Amino acid sequence: MARFPRPSTPRLLYTLYTSPSKTTPSHSHSHSPAAALLLLRHFSSSGSLARAASKDEKEPWWKDSMNRLRNIGISAHIDSGKTTLTERVLYYTGRIHEIHEVRGRDGVGAKMDSMDLEREKGITIQSAATYCTWKDYQVNIIDTPGHVDFTIEVERALRVLDGAILVLCSVGGVQSQSITVDRQMRRYEVPRLAFINKLDRMGADPWKVLNQARSKLRHHSAAMQVPIGLEEDFKGLIDLVQLKALYFHGSSGEKIVAEDIPANMEALVAEKRRELIEAVSEVDDKLAEVFLNDEPVSSTELEEAIRRATVARKFVPVFMGSAFKNKGVQPLLDGVLSYLPCPTEVSSYALDQSKNEEKVTLSGTPDGPLVALAFKLEEGRFGQLTYLRIYEGVIRKGDFIHNINTGKKVKIPRLVRMHSDEMEDIQQAHAGQIVAVFGVDCASGDTFTDGSVKYTMTSMNVPEPVMSLAVQPVSKDSGGQFSKALNRFQREDPTFRVGLDAESGQTIISGMGELHLDIYVERIRREYKVDATVGKPRVNFRETVTQRAEFDYLHKKQTGGQGQYGRVCGYIEPLPQGSSTKFEFDNMIVGQAIPSNFIPAIEKGFKEAANSGSLIGHPVEHLRVVLTDGASHSVDSSELAFKLAAIYAFRQCYTAARPVILEPVMTVELKVPTEFQGTVAGDINKRKGVIVGNDQDGDDSVITAHVPLNNMFGYSTSLRSMTQGKGEFTMEYKEHSAVSNDVQTQLVNTYKGTKPAE
Repeated sequence: MARFPRPSTPRLLYTLYTSPSKTTPSHSHSHSPAAALLLLRHFSSSGSLARAASKDEKEPWWKDSMNRLRNIGISAHIDSGKTTLTERVLYYTGRIHEIHEVRGRDGVGAKMDSMDLEREKGITIQSAATYCTWKDYQVNIIDTPGHVDFTIEVERALRVLDGAILVLCSVGGVQSQSITVDRQMRRYEVPRLAFINKLDRMGADPWKVLNQARSKLRHHSAAMQVPIGLEEDFKGLIDLVQLKALYFHGSSGEKIVAEDIPANMEALVAEKRRELIEAVSEVDDKLAEVFLNDEPVSSTELEEAIRRATVARKFVPVFMGSAFKNKGVQPLLDGVLSYLPCPTEVSSYALDQSKNEEKVTLSGTPDGPLVALAFKLEEGRFGQLTYLRIYEGVIRKGDFIHNINTGKKVKIPRLVRMHSDEMEDIQQAHAGQIVAVFGVDCASGDTFTDGSVKYTMTSMNVPEPVMSLAVQPVSKDSGGQFSKALNRFQREDPTFRVGLDAESGQTIISGMGELHLDIYVERIRREYKVDATVGKPRVNFRETVTQRAEFDYLHKKQTGGQGQYGRVCGYIEPLPQGSSTKFEFDNMIVGQAIPSNFIPAIEKGFKEAANSGSLIGHPVEHLRVVLTDGASHSVDSSELAFKLAAIYAFRQCYTAARPVILEPVMTVELKVPTEFQGTVAGDINKRKGVIVGNDQDGDDSVITAHVPLNNMFGYSTSLRSMTQGKGEFTMEYKEHSAVSNDVQTQLVNTYKGTKPAE
């Protein structure tokens, strides 16, 4: 110790500023001893260490950690190697320690099937945001849902991402799911990298895939790397930006050796690099200037230009490799850091609920008011674990936060960051980060703020479900698990509803379409091990009246003691077009023909009667009931008597009001190759659809049509067979409109036929 006569504090400082340790953002300071001595002087003059450190960090305390943050998703067509890639990424970032022994929470070995992955391997993708570090950067890998049917769920996952990796198979190329996923990313404006996987397989052809991405996905893209050999000769990659050949040595490819480019590949590399520079300079003015002046392009200039173009979503850099053979994964991670945006470079917007959902752009910095989105719920050991993506502001443990969707105020008992399998307790987190909280009861998609603003991240208008199924568990004793599953799904997905059919006592689930409900039934079976029998799908019809009809009904019953007496007169009529309410009750009685305390009972009676119309037993909508007169008895009148009078009065005049059945009509958007256009259009007409638009998009025809949902059952299967599996369609609810007379007669007869049987 005698060799260091310095006082202890400055010595600590000296090491602090000379060793590039992870604990401090030291890269922003010079590492020379001279700089440290200067700082020492500065500290001794300005007083205590802590005070100076806080001065030093005042401005960019969050700037630096925001720049070192990436929120990315990995999405792909099934079987393109998304699982294997995620696994390698976790291995190289030190998140798991052995590749072949990847075990989930339930001890299943590494033999993994990509679909069963979510189930068997708790750690990789199941935890909604997997956190890992690579070269001092924090990378959150967020699960992107595979099934594209659930607009709400996909929207939520993509709102959380700042960038994405699209994995393509070098043999299969651009497949149908890749197109769908890419379309979704384009809609939510997510910058992306492409990764061509499986270069070690027979028939691997990355250049074919690159051209497919350009033609089918309309990517403006170019290769960032050239493979050294293909199929079983695949040895390594040449980096076109740095002009180095990279080889991956070691048992799991963890040692990267950079060498000079092999002589026999120099011509190809020069050509591909020129192609890359050309592609980027088309969308980046700075690089174009250098390129047009025929000046040599340095690797830093090229890197900066690629970053600018990628963040602006004008360019898609294409990386290559083979995740299975442990080649090319680290350069891809470097690409994520170099080319994908950090949270401050992506603009997010919120909807201001106090101003009728007006869009507000968020600054994305920790200085603003807190805005956070709960994007995934997980049943943990300690109750519900809620994943939050913070868009603005700072969240602290013990703070009170407001749930804008429910209006409740909750305290955060525990704030954690998911780190490997264990959770790391943290005191606070700022904008751009992804954290999890315990003990906060909410649904996914809820927005939390600090109470100063009323912002929501997604619209509060949830579409009405259009289709129902009756489900019941096969065995009686699995009822508990069954109801637990339904409760959880309802919390996770606002478009999924559960109800009880009063007549048959069956559980009815409703959702946005056939596939939506099928997947939930499948999830009940997989995740909760409950087999459920499923009834026939039912469309949610409605009934309404088309003209005014009078009623005058006297309900009189004498049964020893107090009888029942109530008379109601008035009329029912349809509400005017475009009215926002579905049922209106007006009391126009002048004087005290009916005592005012019975009026609510009469309204209740009419409401109850309107719950099932007499045509097919579905609710009656757009109905106005007007009460003009009535009579009461001083002894025998009671609430029950008037309620019954109202119910019978409604039934009496309902048929005179010429009721009609309304069925849900869907806006269907089809994308089919042009050669199948005629067949598909003919089929829509056969399903009583009305085609309202027909556009060309490249080689595809985009047809928009309004089709009754009742005629759309099994449509996905028939569309596949009509278009050799190349067509796809999306369907969303438009409105309820009246059915034609023949359909109405048929529906009424079916309803009457089933009624006595029940």
